[in-house]
Amino acid sequence: MNELIETERLILRQFVEEDAEALFLILSDKEVNTFLPMFPLTDIEEAKVYLQKKYLDSYVRKEGFQYAVCLKEDNVPIGYVHVSGDDSHDLGYGLRKEFWHKGFISEACRAVVDMLKQTDIRYITATHDVNNPRSGKVMQSIGMKYQYSYEEQWQPKDFLVTFRMYQLNFDGNDERVYSKYWEQYPVHFVEDI
Repeated sequence: MNELIETERLILRQFVEEDAEALFLILSDKEVNTFLPMFPLTDIEEAKVYLQKKYLDSYVRKEGFQYAVCLKEDNVPIGYVHVSGDDSHDLGYGLRKEFWHKGFISEACRAVVDMLKQTDIRYITATHDVNNPRSGKVMQSIGMKYQYSYEEQWQPKDFLVTFRMYQLNFDGNDERVYSKYWEQYPVHFVEDI
């Protein structure tokens, strides 16, 4: 399910066991981790466990799509892009801080969207914390449209977050809106963005 994808500057591939150190560099950075639904990794052993559970096991189960984002020149992960296998088809991504603001994640996400258009998945969703507008810019850059906002007591960090939900429909049905978060969280609204 996770075929190798190449773009102008990147290789998107499956994570492998040897990527534990690279994944640790991404997920141990407190600034990178600010808007992730987890605490920063604290050591390489924790990274190995996370790599196994989040990526390697999911490849065996064929759940969703999970890619290591690598520069072509060295094929070492500098980030990740994933699309969940549940009904939200949630797009998520992260990138080492020294590679921010260079268009790498937008480039990787566009490539994943192009691949998804060849599958039977009809849409993807993505959410971002209102305090992380650059993530919303990535969503917009790949054609996603803002649908609504909602408040969630975010776990495991346990604080209140307002999320903006974006969606991209692949089948031309622009009326379809994934409503699960709207229905699940009582404080929800549409912002004028």
